[in-house]
Amino acid sequence: MTQQESIQLLETEITAIQTQIKALREERQQISIEQVRPDNQSPQAIAEAYRRQARQTLQQSAELKGIDDAITALEIQLHWKQQQLQQEQGRRINPIEQQVEEARIQARLHAERINQLASDLADEVKTLKAIADEISPRYWQVYYKPFITGFRSISVPHVRSDGDVWTIINRMI
Repeated sequence: MTQQESIQLLETEITAIQTQIKALREERQQISIEQVRPDNQSPQAIAEAYRRQARQTLQQSAELKGIDDAITALEIQLHWKQQQLQQEQGRRINPIEQQVEEARIQARLHAERINQLASDLADEVKTLKAIADEISPRYWQVYYKPFITGFRSISVPHVRSDGDVWTIINRMI
C-alpha cells in the first residue's frame, strides 16, 4: 500500500468515526427523562406516576450510559487514528526510496516467476532423465553410444531472500 493510499484510508476511517460519534450524540439528546408533575391527582395516581418514572428512568439511564461509553470508546479510537494520520502525513518518502520499493516489488514478481520456471524445468529434466535411464541400455545396443550425457551437472537457478539481500543460486537437479 502506498503512502497516499494509507493516508486516504485513515481519512476515511476518521470520517466514519466522527459520523458515528455525531449520530450517538444526537441520539443521546433525543433521550429525555420526563419529570413527574403530580398536579391535583390522587395519592395512588401520584405513587404510580413516580413508579413509572423510576422504571423509565432506569432504562433510559442504562441506555444513556451505553451511549456515553460508546462515544468515549470512539473518541479514543478517533484520537489514535488522528495521531496515525499526522505521523503518516509527517513522514516524507524520499523519491529514491519510493523508486527502490517499486523496483523491489517488480523484482519479487520476477524472482517468483524464475523460481516457478526453474521448478517446472527441474521436473522436465527429471522426466527426461527417467526416460534416458530406461532406454539407455537398448540405445547402446543399437547405436553403440550413450543416449544423453551430462545429467550429473544439471542445475537450475533459484532466487532466495533473507528480506534485505537477494541471492541467486544454482540448484542441482
